[in-house]
Amino acid sequence: MTMAPKASYGISRRALLLGAAAIPALSGTLLPAFAPAQTPAEPLPSWNDGAAKQAILDFVRTTTDRASPGYVAPEERIAVFDQDGTLWVEHPIYTQVAYCLDRVPAVVAEKPELKSVEPFKTVLSGNREAMAKLSLPDLEKILAATLTGMSVEDFEADVKKWLATARHPRWKRPYTELVYQPMLEVLRAFRDNGYKTYIVTGGGQDFVRVYSEQVYGIPPEQVVGSVGGTKFGYAKDGKPFLTKEPKLLLNDDHAGKPEGIHLIIGRRPFAAFGNSVGDRQMLEWTAAGAGTRLNMLVLHDDAAREYAYGPATGLPASKIGTFTQALYDEAKKNSWPVISMKNDWKRIFPFD
Repeated sequence: MTMAPKASYGISRRALLLGAAAIPALSGTLLPAFAPAQTPAEPLPSWNDGAAKQAILDFVRTTTDRASPGYVAPEERIAVFDQDGTLWVEHPIYTQVAYCLDRVPAVVAEKPELKSVEPFKTVLSGNREAMAKLSLPDLEKILAATLTGMSVEDFEADVKKWLATARHPRWKRPYTELVYQPMLEVLRAFRDNGYKTYIVTGGGQDFVRVYSEQVYGIPPEQVVGSVGGTKFGYAKDGKPFLTKEPKLLLNDDHAGKPEGIHLIIGRRPFAAFGNSVGDRQMLEWTAAGAGTRLNMLVLHDDAAREYAYGPATGLPASKIGTFTQALYDEAKKNSWPVISMKNDWKRIFPFD
């Protein structure tokens, strides 16, 4: 069976992907939202009773009970999760884009000739309304300039430093704290039942790898994202190193998600979670497999505790994390449960 109010910067996912062509590296000492505590008696304590919660519990039970016709062998237990808007906050802009914009002053300091050149001049002005009007080619220039030309080690160190000091404009907290507590519980519930959990994101693969283990309990090798080229070379002392290059190898969004899953994971997932049109093909490909499958979408419909955007179900339209009515209708047709933040989640964040 198949089981299925801050102003926006107007920055598209496509712009992020194009710039994310070069982003390496690994963990660090961040303020973790994930804590590998003991599994509570109630596996999903931050969820209200309802169809969404029950779908998760039924799926896990059905696929791990040897007596069930939907039993899934341990080696085949794969669950994939989009990140932005599914595991953590994506408004008013994607976290990685915020990082790139914050890096512009450092780039200009190294190349002073860019100070009076657009789009760097606009970013340096701090005028968010002007930044929201930047064209796609402008954004590509910014992302390419801030994400390339450095060693993978330098990139890792810079991302760690930024994550330790950057704060979300609404909550004034580190971005790594703005993860959804109910989804952390889902990740734990799956892992406690023998599933490998993967992040499959349109964002930069190696950007996410910097913090994925500390924040989500997901090791870097289980992160699939947009990835760019690197070039091998030797330093003056003979030590080998990799330099990030502005060459996109995998655009892990839309159809790129199932392509990336096949390329990196090598198995079709039995469960997939997303929140936008960029996740549609991932859910469709997951659902097309034999046996019991679970596909779920997070609907942001809680402006008081987080944000409300769609435009599905009459919610405000959004260029970031777009959840169209067509996607909503497809979910209903295919019996993919839609998670309502407002109705299904008792709390949003670990600090609530």
